[in-house]
Amino acid sequence: MIELRPFSGLGGDNHGWLDAKHHFSFANYHDASRMGWGALRVWNDDAIQPKTGFPPHPHRNMEIVTFVRKGAITHEDNLGNKGRTEAGDVQVMSAGHGIVHSEYNLEDKVTEIFQIWIVPTRTGEAPSWGSRPFPKDDRAGAFVTLASGVAGDDALPIRADARVAAATLKAGQSAEYALGKDRRAYLVPATGAVEIDGLRVGTRDGAAIKDLETVRVTALEDSEIVLVDAA
Repeated sequence: MIELRPFSGLGGDNHGWLDAKHHFSFANYHDASRMGWGALRVWNDDAIQPKTGFPPHPHRNMEIVTFVRKGAITHEDNLGNKGRTEAGDVQVMSAGHGIVHSEYNLEDKVTEIFQIWIVPTRTGEAPSWGSRPFPKDDRAGAFVTLASGVAGDDALPIRADARVAAATLKAGQSAEYALGKDRRAYLVPATGAVEIDGLRVGTRDGAAIKDLETVRVTALEDSEIVLVDAA
């Protein structure tokens, strides 16, 4: 089963400094039928104006993955971590028993991010943060795992039974992701458009997938795809 969630139908708010679209219920947007997808709880599509951002605020017991689509985001937290994550790269924050952090766009142009929250399987542990560059060549024509709670994966660690993967496809190229039985995937093209089982998924549309052991994605245009695999 694949349920298409068009970008044009997403909830959200434009706050001036932040234009946020929500694939699932978040903040002032509530839809009882969209409270998450397996362990995936939040997928926000945020555009942050230059020299603005999220001031220090707390989180706890959530795995927060940020995929930067355009520009860069600068993170700082009360653990002393500070770092800048650029387009195509990811950062992971395990909120654990509690962390206070800020996320600012210190650039001269708009920064666009996917902010992904995944419910952890382990709670109450010490918080942590990390980022990692992932050159696009590494995921050309195939899915590459960016963040994972699965032992043995070469990726940023998360404390969840989940993976965050990405692929860059040229028009006409296909890639397969082995989802496995009893798991769910949520896929969003950051750019371009793709087809899955005859269904067209456009730029920033969401595709909620279940009951497919293998997800085969064919690019209708040059595309960059982000996928969350969660129990």
